Amino acid sequence: MIEIDGSYGEGGGQVLRTSLSLAAITGEPIRITGIRAGRKKPGLAAQHLTAVRAAARICHGQLSGDELGSTRLEFIPGSVVQPGKYSFDVSEVQQGGSAGAITLVLQTILLPLALVNGDSQVTLRGGTHVIFSPTMTYIELVYLSMLKRMGIEAKVKLGTWGWYPQGGGEVEMLVKGGCQLQGIHLLERGNLHLVRGLAVVTELPAHIPQRMANRAENWLRSLGLKASVRALREKGIAPGAGIFLTAEYQNSLTGFGGFGRLRLSSEKVAEIACEQLLKFHQTGAPIDEHLADQLLLPAALAPQVTHYKVAQVSTHLTTNAAVIEKFGLAKIKVDTAEKIVSVIPVMSAVSGVGREQP
Repeated sequence: MIEIDGSYGEGGGQVLRTSLSLAAITGEPIRITGIRAGRKKPGLAAQHLTAVRAAARICHGQLSGDELGSTRLEFIPGSVVQPGKYSFDVSEVQQGGSAGAITLVLQTILLPLALVNGDSQVTLRGGTHVIFSPTMTYIELVYLSMLKRMGIEAKVKLGTWGWYPQGGGEVEMLVKGGCQLQGIHLLERGNLHLVRGLAVVTELPAHIPQRMANRAENWLRSLGLKASVRALREKGIAPGAGIFLTAEYQNSLTGFGGFGRLRLSSEKVAEIACEQLLKFHQTGAPIDEHLADQLLLPAALAPQVTHYKVAQVSTHLTTNAAVIEKFGLAKIKVDTAEKIVSVIPVMSAVSGVGREQP
């Protein structure tokens, strides 16, 4: 059983998600202690517990410690990952519901499902656009787009938007099975082609997203950046607002957002997203801080060496690298001076991915 210290590095949920994914893929049993020890409320929150049970369900795994607030977990995969039709609802694991981010559940089970033969359809319910988590818009436009370059075929359809604290969002994900991963070489991003944006509200007046869109377009264009931002009113169970910007470069993608809240003007929400994008743009790097650690896992599972340059070397990145190395799949080198990440697969370990269980 692989022992994993959940308090290592940044001590957050990424340790858990990566460990669950790799356990399901390799068939290796794991024991995690100190889960989310670095957070104000340590242990499994609703979205993490949902991810744990989702990982176990797709491979008939056995669990111990799968309860809210638990800081210790054992996961023993029972079979090779099974493609199929699945449904996971974050609100079901917590009395009174939850707006826990379903994107974290998605990232836990996506690669295991993509690497086995047979397509899968997954329904996810909960928070779709939650602060401090990747939004579903980021997943669709940035994360899945970059994974497609690495050989992963998956699509998401956002049916209902779910904001914090009510949640209630719903997403359908289609995953093509039997994908063959490949490494990437991304040290130069090339020129910026366009900044696309979505200014969105649910259960709020139409002038709010329009004001966000207008402010973002004007702000970006004043800096000489080509921008196009759409204003939309979408379906949701409660009021919510946000703006989500995607910068499309010659060789890479990145995305940033801002969330509406009481006593914060629509224009200020737009400016928050624009400032984040501009800060990244000025680094000249092809990969943003968040995507930097999210690309490690697919890169470690690919047979080719991967190199990419990041805007910032975060503790999320170095922590995720340490967890992946625990499974013996790859050696990961992070050049903090040049901000270049190198992922060198261990071929003997990669050849065992998706193997049949006895």
